Amino acid sequence: MTPLFEQVTIPTGHSCGLLWRELDTIPFLWHYHPQFELTLTVNARGQRYIGDHMGDFEPGDLVLLGPNLPHTWSASERIDSAQPMLAVVVWFSLEWVEQLAACFPELRGVRQLAARAGPALHFSPAASARSAAKLLQLNALPVAQRLPLLLDVLLELAGDEGAQPLASEALAPIHADGQQKRMAIVFDFMHAHFREEIALETLAQRAALSLGAFHRCFKRHAHCTPGAYLARLRIGRACQQLIESDLAIAIIAQEAGYRNLAHFNRQFRAARHVTPRAFRLQYRRGATGAG
Repeated sequence: MTPLFEQVTIPTGHSCGLLWRELDTIPFLWHYHPQFELTLTVNARGQRYIGDHMGDFEPGDLVLLGPNLPHTWSASERIDSAQPMLAVVVWFSLEWVEQLAACFPELRGVRQLAARAGPALHFSPAASARSAAKLLQLNALPVAQRLPLLLDVLLELAGDEGAQPLASEALAPIHADGQQKRMAIVFDFMHAHFREEIALETLAQRAALSLGAFHRCFKRHAHCTPGAYLARLRIGRACQQLIESDLAIAIIAQEAGYRNLAHFNRQFRAARHVTPRAFRLQYRRGATGAG
């Protein structure tokens, strides 16, 4: 499936969005959005993909993602087969964080946490367990009572010295101004057409910028060139197909936008540090062992 821009809607009268997902499986859906995302996974074991990071996760996994960072979780194993998997997802904006810190100096730790979350932060087992106990209460609370509990969680995580970044690069938050609209148009186009050869001139035209100005703007927000970002999307698609299908690697490469198999193999190895075939075998051995 095509990597997607996810339109996250925070309801009127809410500071943050809350998604409470009970599932039999967690499907692979490569997507991104401009909000921060705090995700707790319960009763599930599988793999997470965040930017250029790929790793296994266990029950109680807690991660804070920065804005615009492509990500997905994928799991088919429930620890307790009688209970569904649960993903507790909280979304909030950069503007909300900045307004909190401006109004309440005591919450500057939340701003500092947000500044560190660009490449995604994976929290220590102790901090995750304490925070999970609070996050699992959110869905049953009235809306007004969720906010102080969420702030308590964010302050707890801000003090976690064992938190570790996951991706090698962060994508800069895009502020609510003209640049947000320009870059949102560009990212949406790239995610929809990543299989195609996309000229820089085409992207610059969509952003209504000169070629030089677009290149500088893109690098400022994505921390990489448009070509490198396009390669990430293609490799992400290939990873999904290697995991979920039995298609030949040459077909997967072509479907991801590569016309040359050798070029695909080189880019895949540079991104994942293994060959496509080894990646597929590694994943399937892990899935078999987990079962």
